[in-house]
Amino acid sequence: MLEHPEIPLHNNESELGARQQVRKKDISFGPRSDDGVKAWDTFMTLAASTRKLGVSLYAYTHDRISQANRMPSLVSMLTERAKHLKLASSWDTP
Repeated sequence: MLEHPEIPLHNNESELGARQQVRKKDISFGPRSDDGVKAWDTFMTLAASTRKLGVSLYAYTHDRISQANRMPSLVSMLTERAKHLKLASSWDTP
């Protein structure tokens, strides 16, 4: 903990993400095919990632489907956020 202070001491965010998927599964009785499972996982991940980054899921999805590509990719947004928060800085070797 003292060597890597950027690692949270709890996993509340992970628990909340898992709980949200379980709630959706309970309401809709889950996906009905293997393709449905893949689509479900993809969109749940997209929804969680865009929410954490403060990006509209609708705007991001529309940008990608229309192939306008005006918005940066989620990977580049996450990389920039990590740089800004200086995550993993304690892992750098001197």
